Amino acid sequence: MKTGGRVDASRLSRWRAQAAAVIARSDELRGESDAELLRRGRELRWQAKTQPRLADLLIETFALVREAARRHLGFQHFAVQIQGGIALFEGHVAEMQTGEGKTLTATLPATLRGLTGRGCHIVTVNDYLAHRDAETMGPIYERLGLSVGCIQTPMQTEERRQAYAKDITYGTSKEIGFDFLRDRLRTGADASSGYRRRNGGGEAPVQRGHYFALIDEADSILIDEARTPLIIGLTQPNTAATVNLLRWSQRASTRLERDVEFVFEPDRRMAYLTDRGCRKVLLMAKPSLLDCIDAERMYKHVEQALSSRYGFQRDRDYVVVEDKIVIVDESTGRQMDGRKWQDGLHQAVEAKELVPITAATGQAARVTVQTYFRQYEHVCGMTGTAVQARRELHATYAISVSPIPTNRPCIRTGAPPRIFATLEHKRRAVVQEVARMHAAGRAVLVGTPSVDASEALGRALEGCAIAHEILNARWHEKEAEIVARAGEAFAVTIATNMAGRGTDIQLEERVRAAGGLHVIATEMHSSARIDRQLVGRAARQGDPGSYQFFLSLEDELLRCLKPEKLARLRSQARPNAEGELSLQWLRLFRRTQRFLEKMHRKERKHLLRHERQRSDAHNHMGLDPFLELTD
Repeated sequence: MKTGGRVDASRLSRWRAQAAAVIARSDELRGESDAELLRRGRELRWQAKTQPRLADLLIETFALVREAARRHLGFQHFAVQIQGGIALFEGHVAEMQTGEGKTLTATLPATLRGLTGRGCHIVTVNDYLAHRDAETMGPIYERLGLSVGCIQTPMQTEERRQAYAKDITYGTSKEIGFDFLRDRLRTGADASSGYRRRNGGGEAPVQRGHYFALIDEADSILIDEARTPLIIGLTQPNTAATVNLLRWSQRASTRLERDVEFVFEPDRRMAYLTDRGCRKVLLMAKPSLLDCIDAERMYKHVEQALSSRYGFQRDRDYVVVEDKIVIVDESTGRQMDGRKWQDGLHQAVEAKELVPITAATGQAARVTVQTYFRQYEHVCGMTGTAVQARRELHATYAISVSPIPTNRPCIRTGAPPRIFATLEHKRRAVVQEVARMHAAGRAVLVGTPSVDASEALGRALEGCAIAHEILNARWHEKEAEIVARAGEAFAVTIATNMAGRGTDIQLEERVRAAGGLHVIATEMHSSARIDRQLVGRAARQGDPGSYQFFLSLEDELLRCLKPEKLARLRSQARPNAEGELSLQWLRLFRRTQRFLEKMHRKERKHLLRHERQRSDAHNHMGLDPFLELTD
């Protein structure tokens, strides 16, 4: 049916023919009144509930949505967006390039599935995008008689129940997933599931089922976020001895010798004490409060302290906000409010940063992203970067990837990567390139891997008197506002990996004339898909644009290598007077990236296998697989 990520010719031909039929029918509806449009929508709703094949209503429904969009927004779906809508309705992940209008495309299958009245969930990556999309696209659905809701973090239980009762509900994967877990805790287990009730209070769930999920930025949610399960914790109050142990473990970790008394694995970001290290920990002076702590527990906390010290870096993996540790999503650069590392790691980081130590949490309920989205009868998604993950998406979710053609030919150009021996030499070259593009009147977007890197580059640009804006996890609430200005002449925007996903960069006409947006990637990410997402910000909808990678042997990507190997590679480097190396070094970066991609795939596979084993064990005992065994 499909090879190498290409849709087979017969299916693409059918989608083109259906798109042409939708456009022709939509044009016929232009003379209809708003009341007639609403009447037709209600008639389709009745048909959707009384006839078995929803696909038979596709042409008429999509045509109505296209006409409703024209009246509400002043523009309508292109043929390729309709093809994308058909792909989504048929259960595919539609790969649509940045700027091709995925938000508008989603209205087509959402309306068609929404006609059944069984509830549609449109899943986005953050609260802002969920609210924006619901507000912008809501009137399109309402013109056809459908209701729209939106889940936001501060909402109370009854508000959430009302939002899920709508025909179409927007929300983030985190909020929708946690609502699912809270429902399991509320009811103990669904009465129809056959599981024995545990602590069930009989309160009605907020969600009314799992019929259809349309996932925006599907690769980010289904792949990148899938390494971390959603967990609702049970607070385990801190004792004075526990707090003392955490503080003491951090101090102890500074007195241990690497590769002698402990081993640190950079690729897994985990530390282990050797026999010699265990003996040293036991012999160290300790506060009297620790007399009641057994040796195994002590070793575990020292190992977590070592992991937090060597594997987790401030302003890269987390930020400190009002004396709280907030995790930064590795693939997007966004803050992950409410998330915590497990097994005492979060508390170890708090001890390292000398902030108040929060209570550790046990597990009351948990679900992996993979398991949760497989609850739905119909799942589909859209993103600009899915082809590279097509095998994993098919193996895990039984979803095919279908690339959708662009509305206009892409004229993006790429310059050869530049590689440097040190971070300092690379930073100078980036600043020079930004200054060159700035002088030419281009808009420049610079992608950085971390908060710290974005701010260091910002300081370097300040030294050259180049005005710029920084978009990172500290300024996430201004994300859309900053990205909206990124296409102006002489605009320089420094962004972490999120790069304003979900918000279009509109180019001023003089920027377009000067060559469009220029993207500078200051590192390769641990996944080639994230690199594609950043590069995809340039040259949207036929606009001109360009990109270039700047790399160094001190980049974060290479930190997964063993220190001795990295030191040997750096000693072999023979840079020129500007610190630049030959392009032959590019192989090292690509090899390391492939290694990390493979390791992360294994982690997700292992997590899914563990979840299945856990689920089988719970099912065998007649217990809810999403709730913990302990009462």
